[in-house]
Amino acid sequence: MYALLKGVDEFITLDTEEARLDTVNYPVPLNIIEGPLMEGMNTIGDLFGAGKMFLPQVIKSARVMKKAVAHLTPFMEAEKARKLAEDPSMVSRKPVKVLIATVKGDVHDIGKNIVGVVLGCNNYDVVDIGVMCSCEKILDTAQAEQADVLGLSGLITPSLDEMVTVAKEMKRRGMKIPLMIGGATTSRMHTAVKIEPVYDYPVVHVLDASRAVTVVSSLMDDQLKDDFAADTRELYSEMREEHYASLEERKFLTLAKCREKAMRVDWKNRPQQPIKPSFLGRRQYNNVPLEDLVPYIDWNPFFAVWQLRGKYPNRGYPRIFEDETVGAEAKKVFDDAQKMLKSIIDGRKLQANGVAAFYAANAVGDDIEVYEDDERSAVKRVLHTIRQQELREEQTEYLAMSDFIAPKGSGIKDYIGLFAVTAGIGMDKLTASYEQKNDDYGKIMAQALGDRLAEAFAEKLHLDVRVKEWGYAANEGLDAEDLIKVKYDGIRPAPGYPSQPDHTEKEAMWDLLSAKDLASIDLTEHMAMLPAASVSGLYFANPESKYFAVGKIQKDQVEDYSKRKKMDFDTCERWLAPMLGYDR
Repeated sequence: MYALLKGVDEFITLDTEEARLDTVNYPVPLNIIEGPLMEGMNTIGDLFGAGKMFLPQVIKSARVMKKAVAHLTPFMEAEKARKLAEDPSMVSRKPVKVLIATVKGDVHDIGKNIVGVVLGCNNYDVVDIGVMCSCEKILDTAQAEQADVLGLSGLITPSLDEMVTVAKEMKRRGMKIPLMIGGATTSRMHTAVKIEPVYDYPVVHVLDASRAVTVVSSLMDDQLKDDFAADTRELYSEMREEHYASLEERKFLTLAKCREKAMRVDWKNRPQQPIKPSFLGRRQYNNVPLEDLVPYIDWNPFFAVWQLRGKYPNRGYPRIFEDETVGAEAKKVFDDAQKMLKSIIDGRKLQANGVAAFYAANAVGDDIEVYEDDERSAVKRVLHTIRQQELREEQTEYLAMSDFIAPKGSGIKDYIGLFAVTAGIGMDKLTASYEQKNDDYGKIMAQALGDRLAEAFAEKLHLDVRVKEWGYAANEGLDAEDLIKVKYDGIRPAPGYPSQPDHTEKEAMWDLLSAKDLASIDLTEHMAMLPAASVSGLYFANPESKYFAVGKIQKDQVEDYSKRKKMDFDTCERWLAPMLGYDR
């Protein structure tokens, strides 16, 4: 019990074997699981639910539990075979089975892994079928496994539409099991508006891992499930009404009017004209030493993965260590991270690859023409941008990223940069090594560190670009904290984020970068990057460039955008679905 509650796995195999040999207290191996192990996990579940135990502790305890069960499994299988031979009609009671999957085209699974561990700690039978799972695979497996609950996860916005597809297919197949929705790109509002109406049985959005147990227990409890489903259905119905009412209340300008209110730059009379990068074309940055990336790590998102949140004034790193509630646990997890990071660096267990490119470019309306060379006579690719349309009080400019590039007719030679970096090469092998040891804590830690290293690579490369490769801020001189606070000139927006919500722009980027060939970074059919620990984006050097949120847009812009991209309107509308300011 002590090892379980403290998450200490060093002697758990020996302790478990000692208990197995104690046939007086534990006549069969299953008694050990149903006795001290389950008692300990129930205590852990209660403590976590009450906020008295933190996620890292839960995952460490789950590691102890898994190792104990793994040791007992062959003995339990032998006992089960013996009993079935004596009484073939014997049927054991099965625990609630929850099948979880990351939907087609999406590769991120840290959150899903955490949900699986937390549910497993609460005696649920979790079947995790991985990432990039097609609708057919998910539902075929759910039916074959006779799952009681299905959970879908996704990080990128195209996953939202895929979840709707899965829900519709569940209805077509006549399935009756509850559907849980989770992941960074999901929301309760999207679940209420787009997913819940297309399926006849309970659909519930789960905010994070700490809520998963409550949701599953409510869905499965004979005393609670009907009221819980009815309450959720009523809440989502009210949310849909609010959503559609808000659409009617929102005011939009026409695309033509927004273009009239685009950001105006006096390109010819600026104190400094656009600076030409030190090279045009592509440059590889492969096998970058991981130790060179460590100083650029932003640790705040790392603690968010572990659901460790300090209270003001101790919210951020390193002040979180001083928080009276989570500080001690945050320090333990951070120290564990430093040990693993050292092991990864010393053992070269992960490889960091990247590629950057600079091209001559000029804006043509809301598009950016990217040229073959500085003669600008041949267009290599066109980058398409989206303009703000929602009417906001006191807003005088309606931005698109093309505003930050000199117009073609200005006579000014401008440039644009692109990049893609990863720190995830080798991650599959690394996480597999932890899976083989039933070490969820190690697996999640490795994934979290891979993400941090990739973001650090993006930060370091952007610094090198500003100071040296492009050289438009050669005397910058900012420290790491200033970099995290984005105190430098220029921006690096990415497709799929607020300034350009369209993931399909990555296709043009990957062509311009040759990212697959030069950095071993690929794209899935839904434009997620592989390896998952990857970052990409555009470089704008204009000191007047800034991050902004496009927000909702209207059909006139979708029609215009689809024509500019030479994309079928329905397909374009589907990719832009989360940002539509009208009912599709």
